[in-house]
Amino acid sequence: MKKAVKRSSVVVGKLARSAAKLRGGGSALPGLVVEKLDKGFMRDALAQLPKGVAVISGTNGKTTTTKVAVELLEAQGLKVFTNRTGSNFMRGVIAALLERINLHGKLDADIAVLELDEAHALKFANAVAPDYFLALNVAEDQKDRFGGVERVAGLLRQVAEKTKECVVVNRDDELLQFGDLGGPRVGGFGAEGGQALDGAIDVSLDNYDEGRATYSMGDKSYEVQLKLTGEYNALNAAAAMALCWAVLGDKLNEAKMVKKLGQIEPAQGRGEEFVIDGQSVQLVLVKNLVGFEAALKFFAEDKHDFMIAMNNNYSDGRDASWLDDVDFSGLKKVQMVSGMLAETVAAKLKTDGIEVGRVEGDVARATRLFIESSNRPKRIFAAYTAMAVVRRVLIRMSS
Repeated sequence: MKKAVKRSSVVVGKLARSAAKLRGGGSALPGLVVEKLDKGFMRDALAQLPKGVAVISGTNGKTTTTKVAVELLEAQGLKVFTNRTGSNFMRGVIAALLERINLHGKLDADIAVLELDEAHALKFANAVAPDYFLALNVAEDQKDRFGGVERVAGLLRQVAEKTKECVVVNRDDELLQFGDLGGPRVGGFGAEGGQALDGAIDVSLDNYDEGRATYSMGDKSYEVQLKLTGEYNALNAAAAMALCWAVLGDKLNEAKMVKKLGQIEPAQGRGEEFVIDGQSVQLVLVKNLVGFEAALKFFAEDKHDFMIAMNNNYSDGRDASWLDDVDFSGLKKVQMVSGMLAETVAAKLKTDGIEVGRVEGDVARATRLFIESSNRPKRIFAAYTAMAVVRRVLIRMSS
């Protein structure tokens, strides 16, 4: 039997949210307060949703894929709740609920699509069994937190085992072969040439060339010009399409979905573009070896100036040893290096024979100096916490 959301929990949570805003505190603080006060708040709030809960997790691409999936489902006429606050921990979900839910505990939505950190995805599934689960990929990332790819794959498999309706997996990732679950349906997504899953939901990225992507869904093929940047984001879009197919089944309007896909802008810091005094500045989040090299492959064009800003705060991952393995050979010169790891990155670049223009530890100051240094188009590669600083500066300079 579904339990009503406690009005007292909503009131306390909304008061905590207002107080946090006044003090300039983090968006997840109200979630932390309610999480301690009412263990069943999240479960009871999400139980209202007629189409249930979809969880998206994996090493790379969570934010972009979640954004695409939300916008595609909204284009199909669904009201979607998501954790847009940016926190992919459970308390971030609760904080987002407090923003959306009314004082009577009513959540006006049809489905939840939630981006969750790999470990917190399992904590969430232990509290609220998802109806749908999208497992994107497994790569070395924040080894100090997760302990390696096998452990991450194990966490994602446990989430899959708790999923009720459908699990969608990256069929090209050998660590995500969940066809033997036995409970939920299993669908997939991947690149052309991968082994499609028999008799199941399957979306393939068949071709990608300068933003134009060709997808196949079953026996149908669709071509779309994407605003999303890079082949890796085109693959994230395939994942989101497969999730939408899982949720809507034969009620999915594929033509409407593809049309909407071509209109979706990049997520914050995922190739996001700013225009400052007529010059283009693109901001690219880099979190690990795989993601950094994918970004370099797409964004390292000679006509641009480049800045790299790397921190190793907890949110970035303390262990930054993976930077030693990044192949920077696509770059000839990096005009600015910044962040807590500025000296380390600059030394790595010089060892690789790449010219370094300037090293400035203060990310905000470095960003301003970099933008003012020339009128050439620019691209900034930044770790998570450095990206937040860079983005604030770019917003001010472009306004």
